[in-house]
Amino acid sequence: MNLYSKRRQNVLTRMDDNSILLLFSGKAIAKSEDECYDFDVNRNFYYLTGLEKEDMVLMLGKNNGKISESLFILPYDEYLARWVGGRMSKQEATDISDIKIVCDRDELDDTVARIIERSRGKDFKLYFDFWHYSYDQRSSEATKYAVDLKAKYPYLPMIDIFPILTSLRMVKDEYEVAYIKKAISITNLGIRKMMRNIKPELNEMVMEGVFDFVLKENLCNKNAFKTIAASGHRATILHYSTNNQVMKNGELFLCDLGATYKNYCADISRTFPVNGKFSKRQREIYEMVLHAQKIVVDHAKAGVTLRELNKMVVDYYRDELPKHGLNKGVNEYYFHSVSHHLGLDTHDVSMDEPLRPGCVITNEPGLYITDESIGIRIEDDLLIKENGCEVLSKDIIKEVDDIESFMDR
Repeated sequence: MNLYSKRRQNVLTRMDDNSILLLFSGKAIAKSEDECYDFDVNRNFYYLTGLEKEDMVLMLGKNNGKISESLFILPYDEYLARWVGGRMSKQEATDISDIKIVCDRDELDDTVARIIERSRGKDFKLYFDFWHYSYDQRSSEATKYAVDLKAKYPYLPMIDIFPILTSLRMVKDEYEVAYIKKAISITNLGIRKMMRNIKPELNEMVMEGVFDFVLKENLCNKNAFKTIAASGHRATILHYSTNNQVMKNGELFLCDLGATYKNYCADISRTFPVNGKFSKRQREIYEMVLHAQKIVVDHAKAGVTLRELNKMVVDYYRDELPKHGLNKGVNEYYFHSVSHHLGLDTHDVSMDEPLRPGCVITNEPGLYITDESIGIRIEDDLLIKENGCEVLSKDIIKEVDDIESFMDR
């Protein structure tokens, strides 16, 4: 059975009978004049279809236990093909998604209307992906379509499919884990290239460019997120990404970055000295962060929560920081959580519940000592198992001696 068919079956079994789900791939956002920002597919649509083209709609139906699957896509356009390339054909869409019924996009409205009219008097429901991150966020295609339908059919119950998809996406299958590993391996190549090329008086932007070059060299056309390439004091700013200052001799360099593979993300942080050698104080703080990271590896397993893992780090820092002259309290030096889920999104969808086998999470303790201009974060990606975890990024060097030896070569 096709991978995406299996995922759709998992969704359909959780939908109420006599209902349909409409999922939209999304549209590119206008930038200026005739330019748009790069299109990035709705991750839930991609998860269920494997397709990443604009203005597509997936319809899943369930009626008296009988299921149906349809795609609505833009028709092939010969004129457009000469300018920007051809749109995906119906056969291509079927080959990737394993959805046999593929219709023109402009047939969607009439199709939905017919289904609604036939369902009058029944307990009919419509599912949409109503995910919304913030109040002032731009309305999604799903929200716009649902508002329009509600105006025409005010009696229709509408249900958010997002919690169901979130629960499914939290546990990665073998293909997803393989894709994340591939993204991590490309990220590793980029970090090694940065470590070989870094030196005092270079601009942070050069390091970002080195990493991006390696991604393109490995046919990766998308970063998982905006690269953080921070040296010296700027490394104490959690999400610094301006990346335009000159790196000085004696400073530490913190990078937080990731490649993607088939839209699956790596999320890795490493910290190393600009000149290739840690000072005594830098090594001291670095080893403390590294030990905190190893505590998480030792305790991460199914049944544990991210809050519990973070508490272990906080408890360790509370005992350890004063021994190193850091007496302002943990929150002054460590002000983020140690982990988040990882997958099709860098901060992947998740629920506030214990970890399950197959979850992939980050492990990223840090310390940020502003008055010493020392910012250190070490981040790996972990696959959760029943009785422990696998460090998916174990090949990316992080021990002090290994870093110095590699940079010395």
